[in-house]
Amino acid sequence: MKTLSLKLDNSVFEETEEILKEKGIARNRYINEALDFYNRYYQRKKLAKAFEKASQMVRESSMEINAEFDQMIDEGAV
Repeated sequence: MKTLSLKLDNSVFEETEEILKEKGIARNRYINEALDFYNRYYQRKKLAKAFEKASQMVRESSMEINAEFDQMIDEGAV
């Protein structure tokens, strides 16, 4: 486990302290959970961006293949 020194804006600190009282958990646990949540969120966004890029890359070839199938259907080959 790593030890960090952390500076927070006063408003963030105060809001966090209120939440900690409501939840009844330690500040350290709350910050660990928050960072874990944000890290997973970031990874999902990164993956979505990669899927979008891959989709754009195959879009043109997919359209060409669809056009070829349409032509074959129009000609009665299929």
